[in-house]
Amino acid sequence: MDFSYESFEEESPDAYERVLLDALIGDPTLFIRADEVGRSWRIVDPVMRYWAGDGRPIPLYQAATWGPPEANSLIARNGRSWRHST
Repeated sequence: MDFSYESFEEESPDAYERVLLDALIGDPTLFIRADEVGRSWRIVDPVMRYWAGDGRPIPLYQAATWGPPEANSLIARNGRSWRHST
């Protein structure tokens, strides 16, 4: 995505200013409720337990790369491949 802020006449607030302003005016769109946090942990906890019991390392890769080689083999199992744009 290519986006330019040049079309806006006034300077936008930085991230912390935006969050504080939204909190002060009561805009909940950037914040989650307590029940959402609980549900998220119900999803994440089993994954974390599985990873803790699995001796294989999680595939890592450097930022700004196409990802770990394991990503290619994962989708190749179904005859697919990644489309790389240039």
